[in-house]
Amino acid sequence: MSSDKMVGGLLLVVSIIVIIVYGYLVFMTDYAMLLLELTGFIAVAVVFGILAWIGYTLATTPPPKPIEEIEKEIEEELKKLEAEVKEEGVEGGGSSEEAGGSA
Repeated sequence: MSSDKMVGGLLLVVSIIVIIVYGYLVFMTDYAMLLLELTGFIAVAVVFGILAWIGYTLATTPPPKPIEEIEKEIEEELKKLEAEVKEEGVEGGGSSEEAGGSA
């Protein structure tokens, strides 16, 4: 049995056990109100904790560069590459025609 299947089976069994125990505690014991209050609190805390994390990330992440600035950088890089290609062509002495030989 592969480890993924074993982990999946374990998660299935544990989940079913938790559902049964939770149902028993809610419907068959005197702790129902306390359990429901804790469940509600944990659910709200998790949701707003995630929202707080998203807010913190948005507040502390620097804004992206404007598109215009990125376009200028790309144009500069293209000009550099074109200049390099022209220099290589001049240094090579038109090697594409010489390498062809006779047709």
